[in-house]
Amino acid sequence: MWDETYRALADPQRRALLKVLREGPQAAGDLGAHLAVAPSTLSHHLGQLKAAGLVRVEKRGTQRIYSINTSVIEDLTADLLSLRDAGK
Repeated sequence: MWDETYRALADPQRRALLKVLREGPQAAGDLGAHLAVAPSTLSHHLGQLKAAGLVRVEKRGTQRIYSINTSVIEDLTADLLSLRDAGK
């Protein structure tokens, strides 16, 4: 169930994007300023995060505004804690 989410989190650049988004929603262009990557690479990373359910995207005019999908993060955290508890 969580395979795609874990794969998305495995990449350090995607984790860096999530860290930036903890500050609040941001436009894709603003997120690009935080990573030294080509726009196509940024688009790929954001697409992976969206496909994994980790971010939401909202169109505002010509901009796309990204935000963290906190419900998925909460569910993922609960899943990780249950794995830890199962090992006891």
